[in-house]
Amino acid sequence: MNITIERAALLRSLGHVQSVVERRNTIPILSNVLLRAKDGELSLAATDMDLEIVESVPASVTRPGGTTAPAHTLYDIVRKLPDGSQVELDISGDGALLTLRSGRSQFRLSCLPVDDFPQLSGGELKHSFAVSAADLRGLVDRTRFAISTEETRYYLNGIYLHAARAKSGGTDLPVLRAVATDGHRLARVEMPLPEGADGIPGVIVPRKTVNEIRKLIDEAADRIQISMSENKIRFGFDSVVVTSKLIDGTFPDYERVIPVGNDKVMEVDAKLFAAAVDRVATISTEKSRAVKLSLTRGTLTLSATSPEAGSATEELEVSYQDGPMEIGFNSRYLLDITQQIEGEGARFTLADAASPTIIRDVVDSTALYVLMPMRV
Repeated sequence: MNITIERAALLRSLGHVQSVVERRNTIPILSNVLLRAKDGELSLAATDMDLEIVESVPASVTRPGGTTAPAHTLYDIVRKLPDGSQVELDISGDGALLTLRSGRSQFRLSCLPVDDFPQLSGGELKHSFAVSAADLRGLVDRTRFAISTEETRYYLNGIYLHAARAKSGGTDLPVLRAVATDGHRLARVEMPLPEGADGIPGVIVPRKTVNEIRKLIDEAADRIQISMSENKIRFGFDSVVVTSKLIDGTFPDYERVIPVGNDKVMEVDAKLFAAAVDRVATISTEKSRAVKLSLTRGTLTLSATSPEAGSATEELEVSYQDGPMEIGFNSRYLLDITQQIEGEGARFTLADAASPTIIRDVVDSTALYVLMPMRV
């Protein structure tokens, strides 16, 4: 194999694929990136056996061929080369060494055989549909903060993606819904069901896959192709294909934790509220991060106390016409949710100090958040 490629193009592609590679690997081949050159392009692939990223980039191919090279080392070398430089990659002889030349720099990297590199992307994925980059970004951004990091409940370590029906103006509309929860808060976001998504299985997309997809969305063209089966999902971007195993588990019946009897409604400017919570929470203890909301007609008082730091209060004007009420929340969770609200107003639908609260964007019905209270 012998190719010449622009440093910027190689660096961008290596940046995408090497982030999948774990820093510590017991299987040597999983530390490597697979390089294949033919027909005027270089294909790069990396995998951790659960997630695979494959990307193609234009290159001047003098001699086609392939090898695998240490992913992080290769990325670090290319990152440190001067801007605008050309990079030559050459494998000769028995293929045990990859020679990288750029200007007066030369590196030789140990290689492993291409045949040892595992393939994840095989197999048929019978369900396929396309979504816009903006829609996929919305589904991911407004739910991933609620993904659980608790490994014992592994079925909560991802976003539950499925087809559902949503009531709108008295009619049932088919939607594609994304849900994430860690037991303390729940995020449910939906969009109109894309063409071809009828009958898709409910799947749990792992946290690591969600984070890798999110990095790629901003660089993607408008349409992203999604294909899935019962145990795999594939995202097709312009020149990048991400294939991932799905979490093998049953997502809980999340509808049961969305309260239906909450009868107290507070509406508040989302940005003013988030800023006030952030200020008051400066006093709260690092462990609990507790902030108390005290409601009276037209007024919300936020307060926090800490034996070490003291106390803080702040008042906000709100739209609230019900009786006095006090409820406590984890300030970090409150901020995570209010940061997702793009409109000016946030609507809190409450019951009492011990029951979950529903939070929504006043002007956007596609997202719903549930937050469990805490004792303060």
